[in-house]
Amino acid sequence: MKRNSMFLAAVGAAVFGTPIMAAETLREAIKESGLIVDWRVRYENVDQAGFVATAEAFTSRLRAGFQTAELGGTSLLAEAVWIEDIVDDYDSTTNGATGYPVVADPDSLAINRFALTNKSLENATLSLGRQRIVLDDARFVGNVGWRQNEQTFDGMRAQLGRGALTADLTYADQVNRIFGPDSAAGEWQGELLLAHVARTFDWGKLIAFGYLLEFDNVLAMSSNTYGLKVTGSRPLGGLTGTYAAAYARQSAGGANPLDYDEHYYLLEAGLNLSKTAVALGRELLGGDGRAAFATPLATLHAFQGWADKFLATPAWGVEDTYLKVSYSLGNKGPFTNLSAVVFLHALDADADSTSYGDELDLSLVGQLSRMTFTLKYASYDADSLFTDTDKLWLSMDYTF
Repeated sequence: MKRNSMFLAAVGAAVFGTPIMAAETLREAIKESGLIVDWRVRYENVDQAGFVATAEAFTSRLRAGFQTAELGGTSLLAEAVWIEDIVDDYDSTTNGATGYPVVADPDSLAINRFALTNKSLENATLSLGRQRIVLDDARFVGNVGWRQNEQTFDGMRAQLGRGALTADLTYADQVNRIFGPDSAAGEWQGELLLAHVARTFDWGKLIAFGYLLEFDNVLAMSSNTYGLKVTGSRPLGGLTGTYAAAYARQSAGGANPLDYDEHYYLLEAGLNLSKTAVALGRELLGGDGRAAFATPLATLHAFQGWADKFLATPAWGVEDTYLKVSYSLGNKGPFTNLSAVVFLHALDADADSTSYGDELDLSLVGQLSRMTFTLKYASYDADSLFTDTDKLWLSMDYTF
């Protein structure tokens, strides 16, 4: 993939395009800035077979910054992130504590987001700089928001929409990963083109996407992926039926030393009744024993089990048959919007009938004023891949 200088110039010029005045002066735009405060404290416990010690991580993450009022249709967002390990009995991936299981939350102080956003063009939002990008359910592109240090992208983005049709186009040359600036794996450089187009119909939504990834320092992650996804819901008597189906094809891209061509599919059906939602699904990422369908930019924690055993697709691929049950408890005691989730996963190889293992995931989430409290548990029972692992989380998020 060659560097697309014309694309860069066009989007860059559009960011500073025809102005629609909001603030009259730069001083006024700065004075009317909105503050950003996002604080999370979390305790994570990991008991993993093969380790004598149990990991215990008590960490604090503070995101703080501001977004100016619009001046000439353009605003500036600046945000820093500070992560502190209050209790550090865990392998953060940078602290050298390899006798403990990994909890990928290293302490750091860094720029999280720094971007100009322009809305002067009709039906368009254009942004330039370090930014958060989450497409759909983050299965292919996300911010890995579960970890303390989120994933961000350095690049230019155009979000376009007219009626039922939307398009999201990004060119990026760096991925700022969850491991932080002090890690050798903290940054991926290269050229990324992310294209996502969606059309809403009466029966649901149709999505087409293409993700072209060419990395300079992680060649094996370079790939070209194209796919389609359909989601929707329909009334079924007193119930609501939901469905999702997706298919994608991926081949090696850039200077990837592996020559492969693998497929992905998702089939999910669900029923919603009052406070309860049930979904049964199967997701497959193909593999041939040498290479497998990969989603390196995804929010991987949300898929194939919260124990995070499948952050990289095994070479023989993975097939996840899952059952998810959600229940809304409403307001209980001091909490509002209290909800519970039970997730069951049966994880197998794509190439044969080998069982990798099973996983049980549980969560309870509730709000108290501006605070959100989360209690989560994941238990992976290994058959032929990885090791038995139990994880427990207790966290509090506060957003100003």
